[in-house]
Amino acid sequence: MTPPPAVLVLEDGKTFRGEAFGALGETFGEMVFNTGMTGYQETLTDPSYARQIVAMTAPHIGNTGVNGEDPESGRIQVAGYVVREPARLASNWRATGSLEEALRAQGVVGIAMPGTRALTRHLRDKGAMRAGVFSGDAALAPERELLDKVLAGPSMVGADLAREVSTPEPYVVAAHGEKRFTVAAVDLGIKAMTPYRMAQRGCEVHVLPAASTAEDILALDPDGVFFSNGPGDPAAADYAVEALRGVLDAGKPFFGICFGNQIFGRALGLGTYKLRFGHRGVNQPVRDVRTGKVDISAHNHGFAVDAPTDGPFDTPYGRGEVSHVNLNDGCVEGLRLLDYPAFSVQYHPEAAAGPHDATGLFDRFCELMGGAR
Repeated sequence: MTPPPAVLVLEDGKTFRGEAFGALGETFGEMVFNTGMTGYQETLTDPSYARQIVAMTAPHIGNTGVNGEDPESGRIQVAGYVVREPARLASNWRATGSLEEALRAQGVVGIAMPGTRALTRHLRDKGAMRAGVFSGDAALAPERELLDKVLAGPSMVGADLAREVSTPEPYVVAAHGEKRFTVAAVDLGIKAMTPYRMAQRGCEVHVLPAASTAEDILALDPDGVFFSNGPGDPAAADYAVEALRGVLDAGKPFFGICFGNQIFGRALGLGTYKLRFGHRGVNQPVRDVRTGKVDISAHNHGFAVDAPTDGPFDTPYGRGEVSHVNLNDGCVEGLRLLDYPAFSVQYHPEAAAGPHDATGLFDRFCELMGGAR
């Protein structure tokens, strides 16, 4: 039986036609692409992808099905999904179902189409943009009507999404074995593997809602504070910046990743900006400015920190510097303070999915907390 038709419409009017993959209907979001060869289940369930339609550049998606162990949150987070060739059969001993079944069950509209390479090249040239996926009867409407629906959607610039995906209530991830540290982790869109990596190192992790204040965080008397990854525009998250400044004023060791890196930059008085098409995948080379060491790292961000890369700069908390840069485009991939126990990176050291080059950053955080005692 031939799948129902589907069409992808970009805000500049470019369209791609294919077959429905997942639920039938229509969906809208920012069109982005992910270059990872693996980890599609972790990608789908990463809260940083809220309100985004994700295209996979790997040609075959769904080969290993889905399972109950790999999700990074309680549900699929992407607004829509674009693949080239879905697997006809899930083949993995851990699989509990197929990818398409999971998409249908959670109402995620997708498209399987032959033009994912052309789509990626178009986004690299024109930049990430609003889009819509229409499948089934929705795909039969005139293209001008579909484009008007896309153009009516909101932009990612100015979007405050962290509070939409954050936990509504605090919860605790217990330390594995003997407890060494108490960590207050502000959930701006946290992935499940992140507190797990800290728990492996003896941290009892108290995960807090995105809008938690400095008073909420410090009430735990934590040994360290962590700000997570997350979706949206960091320029719209003044509440998180204010909370982090309160934490820094209190002298607590700090570690941030991804969105947390951008909030850290803003707390230091730096600006942020939107990248043309962002970094999303598990193959981004970043260089430690101080040592020259290069890590291959996992990324998922469309915004970056605007900071001087030619040496230390002054902040309200002493001297700071860019710690890491991206070797593909030179953008800032990490920050650290030189007179204070605080640092952040733009990439994902929890490596779910992705290479494990940067997992030692969690050890560094533990060393900062131990030194502060």
